[in-house]
Order: sequence, then C-alpha cells, then structure tokens
Amino acid sequence: MFVTYILPALTFGGLGLFSGVLLTVCSKVFEVKVDERVEALNEALPQVNCGSCGFSGCSDYANAIVKNGVPTNLCKPGGKECAAKLSALMGIANMDVVPQVAVVLCSGDCNATESKFNFNGIQSCLAANRFYNGSEVCTHGCLGFGDCAKVCPNNAISIVDGLARVNKSECIGCGLCSKVCPDNIIVLRDITNHVDVCCSSTDIGKITRSVCSSGCIGCKKCEKTCENGAITVENNHASIDYSKCTNCGKCVEACPMHVIKKCDAAVIAK
Repeated sequence: MFVTYILPALTFGGLGLFSGVLLTVCSKVFEVKVDERVEALNEALPQVNCGSCGFSGCSDYANAIVKNGVPTNLCKPGGKECAAKLSALMGIANMDVVPQVAVVLCSGDCNATESKFNFNGIQSCLAANRFYNGSEVCTHGCLGFGDCAKVCPNNAISIVDGLARVNKSECIGCGLCSKVCPDNIIVLRDITNHVDVCCSSTDIGKITRSVCSSGCIGCKKCEKTCENGAITVENNHASIDYSKCTNCGKCVEACPMHVIKKCDAAVIAK
C-alpha cells in the first residue's frame, strides 16, 4: 500500500514543492525592476497607441522618456495637457505642443466625380484599391469606403457623399487615418495653418477636368496670387509651404476650381 499509493503521492508532492521554491527563487533573481516613473508616465498618456510620437505605443514612449530623455511633447493626441503632466512627473520644464489635425486632400465627392464600376468585394479602401486603383474614375481621390473612419478613436471622420470628411474640432491628430489610407490622401498639419489644397491629382488639367469637377488643374493662378511664395505648382499640382503661408486666403479666392479651402480657426480651436 505504501509503495502503491503513499510513495507516489509523496514524490509528486515533493516535486511540486521543489518546483514552487525554484520558481520563487528564479523570479527574485531574474526580476526586472520597473521604474515607477515609467508606470506613472504611461498612466498619464491617452493610451491611443497611435505611434504619432515615433514609438510603437504609449508604454514604449513612457519608457523612452525615462531611459533616453526623449522630449515630453511628442504625444499629439494628448496635446498640451498631456505634455504638462509628463513634464511635471519628470520634474522638467513644460514643453509646448502644437496640436495637429487630419486633412483629406480630395474634394471629389459623388457630385464632383463618377464611378467607373460597382465594387462588390470587401467594402474597404484597401481592397478596392487593388482593383484598378478603385472604382472611381479619378485614381488619385478618396475611395470612400471609410477605412479611416473605422480606425479613428474619436469618431472624427465620417463618409459623406462618398468622401471622407474630418470634424477638425474632434480630431486629436493621432494620424491613424493617414496610415490606413491606401492612396495617402490624408495628411496631418498644424492647427495654426488654415489653408489646404484639397486635391491630390497630378494629371494634366485636361484629364483632371474630365474625371472631376473639383480637381486641381495646375493653372498656377494661386501661385501667381500668393505674395509670399507659399504656394507653388509642380507636376500639375499646387502645394503649400506652411512656413511661408500667412493664412491670408488670397489663393482660395484665386482658385477657379475651388479646391483650395480655408478652415475657420474657430472650428479647430483646442
């Protein structure tokens, strides 16, 4: 009876006790000590994990601040309030943050352009883009399936008339929408800039006119109107150098296609 029942039980019990002791000792010997500041910084971050700071997530950013002295003002979604908290926790001077907003560089809604076929596959921009650059006749514009809206953590993007539109007062500038857009027509800019060229076409004017009534035709009227040299036309497309732009809006008035738009500063005030 001892050999049959008691000895096996004692053997397994002893092995269990030995394993428990061994695990306890190993956990103490190989324990990785976590700096309490890292945990505090991580809790202060918005946990969007968008990567706009240049790190894979909020915890990695918090770790980089403590171990590598990375600036505390890199979190765009957190903005000034988050930067102030991080600076206070690190005991350093507060660093200013210029919030950013997402801008859709396209004006081609269903009233301005047409579809060349009905796409019945997976209803996503990424899937549609694999079929002849999407179902729209303009291959440079918004595909309209809302991949950007699906990843937005603040519900700041909606699809209206087949075009992604950003509610700038709700946008936190995380950039997740920009990363999922297969045509790269969503970009981030500082909220201090209020003028945008809402078109991404680089086709010649004749072709652009044939596929969209709201596309940049490269006429250079905006370029000639700007007194600061902030807007230039290259490859049939107008682009803005925000370091020179004064938000005067003269290019907006000069654009015959109305693709250069000015956003009221009050709309995106944060």
